[in-house]
Formats: sequence, structure tokens, C-alpha cells
Amino acid sequence: MILTLTLNPALDQTVQLADSLAPGEVQRAVQSSVQAAGKGVNVARAVAQAGEPTLAVLPGADDDPLVLALAADALAYRNIPIDARLRTNITLADPAGVTTKINEPGPTLEPQTLDQVLATLIEHAEQASWVVLAGSLPPGVSEDYYLTLTQALREALGESCPPIAMDTSDAPLLALREANPASLPDLIKPNAQELAELTGTTQDLEADLQAAAAAAATLVDRGVGLVLATLGSAGAVLVSSIQALHAVHEPVTARSTVGAGDSALAGFLLASSAGDPLSDCLIRAVAYGSAAVALPGSTIPTPNDLTVNAVSLRDLHKAKA
Repeated sequence: MILTLTLNPALDQTVQLADSLAPGEVQRAVQSSVQAAGKGVNVARAVAQAGEPTLAVLPGADDDPLVLALAADALAYRNIPIDARLRTNITLADPAGVTTKINEPGPTLEPQTLDQVLATLIEHAEQASWVVLAGSLPPGVSEDYYLTLTQALREALGESCPPIAMDTSDAPLLALREANPASLPDLIKPNAQELAELTGTTQDLEADLQAAAAAAATLVDRGVGLVLATLGSAGAVLVSSIQALHAVHEPVTARSTVGAGDSALAGFLLASSAGDPLSDCLIRAVAYGSAAVALPGSTIPTPNDLTVNAVSLRDLHKAKA
């Protein structure tokens, strides 16, 4: 089972525009859809669509539209009841695949809600192959909350604690800089911009794969187990203490980038949970991410959408030599 936490989930409304976005103008939509989402929810959805067990943990009242949408989709979840409504995010997608996102901040969570989050994760984590801490944090939650949660899970579960993946951005991601080793995750999944911000590099990491691998290696040296860095059309790099791998998919026609990173993470975790080697985990991650880009709106790919044979892999250590 893959256990996910989405502390700031959202109903994602995706509007497909007939033409490129034109600020200040009246435009026509050709399609509109609403789906329960948030990074951890997206990962759980991809896992469930692959036929594997998953559980999405999130705050939300039983009658919240987002929670009701999860129930309607038959996606396994555990909601921590709160009084406030969850947020709605809006994505505007044009025919060229360019997306504009408008994200609401989300409700403030009470300390007792955060206590229930930890208790729920502890309850289910021993049956999990991975725990995923994903997405932004709601207002008022400490920026190092994911790190605190990681350490608390390890202290509570000891050797039974599964590996922990973290996929976030901005202040919660930058909190890794000052983290103690006991709170560092087993895997992080930044994109190129986030990796550059976290490591302080000014290089274009999508254009320079060796620089991307070197930046990821500095995080591994600090104690992060694995860095899976998604690099847009340049694919992704996976760096461990002994490997630096790159994988890229043959070019696809981009329809929407929404959920591509979440799909890539799900692909990696599915392969890892099956016991596949890191090279195959990276290939599956890139196949999932590329499939998501080729699909409209916020559609999360299924295994039938993948073209794994279109992914090429190389060892960056050997390429550098």
C-alpha cells in the first residue's frame, strides 16, 4: 500500500480554453471539469488506477464537496474532520499545453487536527511500502511541518517505519536546508526550478543534466536518501549515494502539465513498491510523467496510457567519464 498525506487538498477546476490565454479579454472555454486533487490525492489516484492499494489521508468534513468527490470516485481515503471548507484551485489550459494556475490558500488547521493527522498516519503506515507527504501547507502550519512529521513517524514506528517521500515547494521545501538528519526524507521530488532554489545554483538544470545531477548529489550528501528531479521535456534524473541516472521520453505533444510531477512520483513509487531496481523506477516515473503531459486537463494516466518503450536511460557517471 502507498499511503499519502495531502494537508492542503483542493477541488481542481480545469478550464480548457479555445485559444491562448489573453488577460483582460473575454474567452471561450471548450471544456471544464472538476476533480478532487492535491499532490497526494493525485499520487493516490494514479496508484489506484494501476490496481494497487493506496490510502489518501487529508483534512475535510464528511460533507465537503472534495471529500464527497473522493467517495464518488471510489478512491480510498481517511478524512480528518474540520469545520472549514476546503479550497478550490483553477487551472486555465490553452491548446498549446500552456497552463495558468490560480491556487487558493486553504483553511487554517487547528493543532488537534494536526495531532489526528499524525495518529492516522501512524495507524496505517506499518502496512505501507511508502508514505508520501505532498503539496503545500495550509496557513498557520509551520514550514518545517513535513520534517517534524517525518521524525515523529520514525520515532513512533522505529524499524517498522516505511520510507518517506516528500514532494513540496517554496518554504516547506527550503526548510530542508536547516533540517537535522533524523527528519530528512528518503526521497524528494523537486522540479528543475525547485532543485535550483534548494541548492542555490543559478544554472539551467533542464539544459545541463550534469549540473542537475550535481545539485541533487549535494542533497544526498546532506542525508536525503534519493532525489528524483523532474526536468520537463528533458526527462528526469535520479541520484542516490552511488548512482546518477537520467531518463527521457521521446517527444510528446503537450496538452497539459497539470499533475505531471505527481504522476511521475506515482510511477516511481509503484515500481519501487514492486521491488524494481532504481533504473526501472526512473523509467516508470518518466513514462508516467510524459503520459500525464499528453493528456488533457488534470487527467491522471493509467497503465494503458504509458509508452515505457519510448523512454531511454543512461548513466550520468559513465557519461561524465
